[in-house]
Amino acid sequence: MVERSNCSISKVQNKIKLLPPFLLKLSPKDMKSQLSSNDEDECQLSRLGYCWWRSAAKFDECVRLKLDLPHIASLTPRLRVLKELERLALIAHEGLNELRYKLQMYRSGDFWVPTGGLKKEEMDIPPVITILLVGFSGSGKSSLVNLMYSVFGRSGLIPFARTSSGGATKYTTMYMEEHNVMRSMQGGFCVYDSRGFNYGKIGDALEELSSWMSDGIHHNQLCLRSGDDVLLEADTETVGLRSSSKFVQRTVNIPMVVVNIAEVHKASKASDSKPLEATRELFHSPALRKCNENPILILTHGDLLTTEERMDMRLRLCERLGISETNGVYDIVCLTEYGFLAEESDPVTAYALAEAVYRALLISDRGHSPKKNLQDWALFVLSWLMCFMGALFSFLADLCSKLGQRDRLKH
Repeated sequence: MVERSNCSISKVQNKIKLLPPFLLKLSPKDMKSQLSSNDEDECQLSRLGYCWWRSAAKFDECVRLKLDLPHIASLTPRLRVLKELERLALIAHEGLNELRYKLQMYRSGDFWVPTGGLKKEEMDIPPVITILLVGFSGSGKSSLVNLMYSVFGRSGLIPFARTSSGGATKYTTMYMEEHNVMRSMQGGFCVYDSRGFNYGKIGDALEELSSWMSDGIHHNQLCLRSGDDVLLEADTETVGLRSSSKFVQRTVNIPMVVVNIAEVHKASKASDSKPLEATRELFHSPALRKCNENPILILTHGDLLTTEERMDMRLRLCERLGISETNGVYDIVCLTEYGFLAEESDPVTAYALAEAVYRALLISDRGHSPKKNLQDWALFVLSWLMCFMGALFSFLADLCSKLGQRDRLKH
């Protein structure tokens, strides 16, 4: 990533330590009024603007813990989250280019580790790893896809995926959309944007999700639900063309659950626990379990909350889901309030997104199964024939029994 100023990250970190504690707890606007407006201070402000957690309670304690190097398990959940966010800020600037390069060079199966005495050639590794974004309507899945294009494909602000922001608040993704976020013909993974679920129909959501995970998905696959007839009236001519079966059927290798924490927080304040409970059921759906790992959790729209609300909502959600508040959980904001790309104004978000995708590929490559050989196929066919014969004999026995009862009645 090209630095837009001449100051280095090490200089900024040293200057941050020298700042008075009250400055760390100010918003960027208030901080700007306190500091001088020379080039060095402007660079300092650009570095501090995205570190929203530094105004949180207990942050001073987190800073003191840097010198003590305490055992992580002995820390409170809040301190563990603060240390995790500080870790991302520490390596974001220098680590983003390295991680982005690894994703650009990645090919399916690159992260596979020899296990079970099998060779890589004996494993059933798909040509492209498929990452599926799932979540409820308005969670930010399409915005997340656009952010991936911006960070990985260096595409600027081109909206590759249509979102429900702005004036199109009633828009919803009606088709499965495959996205080559690296914008490369040699890319080893793709990301699927899916239609959002309804909090009030979690049963239907889990059933539809199970079919995606078991049967696979393809680009422009139509996701029809009850009440969609009105939405499709204006699109009747293109439905058949868009949902063409000629697109390659993909097996989902790893899911990411996207959650709008601002929406969940708003509902919780109104004593409505439905979004939180629906999120828990979705996250723990058996269909999403891969390699005995939890799905990766992406928290969005946190910038709509205050610092304390944002921290508390993350802790509460992770506690309700029964997962670690730091492992496999990423707080990602697509664009700042000024409309800047995350890479330019918020390198922590850009790096967190890259690390989330990198982790997804690591988990996916650990979950590949061995290829079926001739013996496996023979056993499969034999078991299928046995089941068929069993069902046939059961049907014949039932039929003969009914015919025998009919003969007795005649006599």
